[in-house]
Amino acid sequence: MCELVFVGLGLNDEKGITLQGLEEAQTATAVFIELYTSLLPDFSLKNLENLVGKPIQTLSRHNLEDENGKALFDAAEKGKVAFLVPGDPFIATTHVTLRVEAAKRKVPTRVVHGASIISAIIGVSGLHNYKFGKTVTIPFPENFSETPYNVIAQNKQLGIHTLCLLDLKAAEKQFMTISQALTLLKGIEEKKKQGIVTDDTLAVGLARAGSNQPTLKADFVGELQKFDFGQPPMTLIFPGKLHFSEAEALVAFAGAPQKLRSMTR
Repeated sequence: MCELVFVGLGLNDEKGITLQGLEEAQTATAVFIELYTSLLPDFSLKNLENLVGKPIQTLSRHNLEDENGKALFDAAEKGKVAFLVPGDPFIATTHVTLRVEAAKRKVPTRVVHGASIISAIIGVSGLHNYKFGKTVTIPFPENFSETPYNVIAQNKQLGIHTLCLLDLKAAEKQFMTISQALTLLKGIEEKKKQGIVTDDTLAVGLARAGSNQPTLKADFVGELQKFDFGQPPMTLIFPGKLHFSEAEALVAFAGAPQKLRSMTR
C-alpha cells in the first residue's frame, strides 16, 4: 500500500517516539528522518535504527524544500514510508507543504503526533495555555527583523503571553541562546523606546525541554540575561498579565523573584 506517515519524535532523544510511531516505522517499507528543524540534545540515530530494526535515511533541507520531498514520494510510490520529524510533525511549516504535495500526488497520509515545545514550555512553566497569543521566531542577526518585538508588543497590549522560538541552523550547529535573543530585542527597544523589552521586563527561559535535566528560569530581563541556561535548544516567553496562580507557579517552578506575587491582578 502506498502511504506516507508523518511521525513525531518528541523533544530530546530516540525514546521520545511513541509506541504507535515506533510501530509505524517498524512496518514501513522505507524510513526517513530530518534533523534540521530542531535539536534533539540526546538523540542517537544508531539507537533509533536499532529500535526500528532497519536503516534510516537522513534528508536535508535541500531534499525536502528545494526538491519538494522527491525522495519521500519516490519511495511512497513503492510502499509505506515513515517520515520521522523532531517534535510534532506539523509545527514546522515545511512539513505542511509536504503533506499538501502528497495530496496533489494522491498519496495517502497519516500523522502520529509527538511532544512539541509549544505544549511543553507552557506546561512546565505553569502559565495558562489559553492566555497565549501569537507565537514568533527570533531570527539570527543576518536575518534581522523587528517582527518579534512588534508581536510581543501587540500581545502585551492584550495582556497575553508571547512564546518566542529561537532561531537555529542545525547543519552548522548554531543555536540561538536566550541571552542572544534578549540582546537583539533590547537593541530594537533602544530604537523604538516603547518599554516592551527592558531590563525590568519579566521573561521566562527554558532550555532542553523534554530532557532529564531541563533548565527553567523566570526573572527580569536584566538578570535573566546573565543566567546560565547551559546547552541548547532554548525557548523564551514574555508573560502578559499574570493570574495569581501563574505567579505562584513561576516562583515555585522557575525560581521567579518573590515580588512577582504582588504584581498579579
